[in-house]
Amino acid sequence: MAEKIIMPKQGLQMTEGTIIKWLYREGDKVVAGEPLFEMETDKLAITIDSTVSGTLLKIVADVGATVPITEVIAIIGEPEEDVAGLLCKTDIVSGPDTLAEPDTSAEPETDPNQAVTAAQGSATATDRVFISPRAKARADELNVDYTTVAGSAPDGMIIERDILAAKKALSGTSPDQRKAASAERVDFTGITDGKAQEKNAFAGTVTSIQPDGEDIIPVKGMRKIIAKRMKQSLNENAQTTHRVSVRMNEVVSFRLAMNKTVSFNDLIAYATVQALGEYPAINAELTNAGVWRKRFVNLGIAVDIKDGLIVPVVKNAQNMSLSELSAEIKRLAEKAREGKLTPEEFTGGSFTISNLGMFGLEEFVAIINPPESGILAVGAIEDTPVAVEGKLEICPVMKLTLSYDHRVIDGAPAAQFLVKIKQLLEYPYLMLLKSNKS
Repeated sequence: MAEKIIMPKQGLQMTEGTIIKWLYREGDKVVAGEPLFEMETDKLAITIDSTVSGTLLKIVADVGATVPITEVIAIIGEPEEDVAGLLCKTDIVSGPDTLAEPDTSAEPETDPNQAVTAAQGSATATDRVFISPRAKARADELNVDYTTVAGSAPDGMIIERDILAAKKALSGTSPDQRKAASAERVDFTGITDGKAQEKNAFAGTVTSIQPDGEDIIPVKGMRKIIAKRMKQSLNENAQTTHRVSVRMNEVVSFRLAMNKTVSFNDLIAYATVQALGEYPAINAELTNAGVWRKRFVNLGIAVDIKDGLIVPVVKNAQNMSLSELSAEIKRLAEKAREGKLTPEEFTGGSFTISNLGMFGLEEFVAIINPPESGILAVGAIEDTPVAVEGKLEICPVMKLTLSYDHRVIDGAPAAQFLVKIKQLLEYPYLMLLKSNKS
């Protein structure tokens, strides 16, 4: 009996995934427990194993499609088994970021004068046009060249109402006009006289496929979800910031005394963990029941990877020594760059550190990573003139910026927390007192 393969949930906050690659073709034999396809979430790319053995009868979600969790992406069963009953309940996803097509039985709302246009640049670059099965069938029925139709669904996907509007717009033009317009990639916008000569048809705008020397990078997969979540964070959180400058003289000497076995980032992380223990109001999350102040510190460390940003999470960092924390940060960062993190290793964070100092950035404001309520942005260590006991000295100085959700965290404890980190870094041997007492 045929079985559905669904988009699996990888992590508590995952809502959808993008198909990167199918490792089998339709008709191939697959074995349960062996890799079936590659997918991408907002966190990472991962290979997913088949849950059943059999023949891959139908690939429902094509490469590039973004599918909500638990939605059907493929069907596996016995050879030549009839799967029509399963397919009739499933929308076949033929392109990236496709949504279920709305009912278009009513008169289409699309402006006919804007329906026929040049195929989108993304389709030109890949020789593919993203169109729903129902729209494609209607295009064949009405003899509409859908490669010249602009889609009105998210990310430019063509749906049935676009085909209907295109047919209406083209009904007054001659076959020669349509053929020439398609060949020259012409926009019919503004052409309302159905008996216009071919020269008038080209009064529309000619759409450039892609400007010379420029690249168009599709916003999809991880990049699309990151953009969505960051915008959502700014819209929902009452985000504000505090800044402080830290003299790093003692930290530099401290690292030398430890033969540089720990990094500056490790020391900043260790100081942050201790400060969170002293100021639990910062280590909090807004829930339906109220503000949840956590007794554990799950510290997120932002890591730059090829296609975006991922935040591995050091679980229960409050129980770790400096050397243990350093080792765990290095281990997770390496796995992140290799794309081998498990969902448990990049979810469940309670506070995040984002360090761009290695790129020479003096200071910046980071966006809170929901559902957390705070994030610490770390800038570069720069030689800076500083007044020390009435004298001007050149000292290594680092700037820290705390972004926090003012709905959850008040300004005073946020300031005290940031100053505590400053104190621990300016007098780093204070950080060892915890290890000596434990």
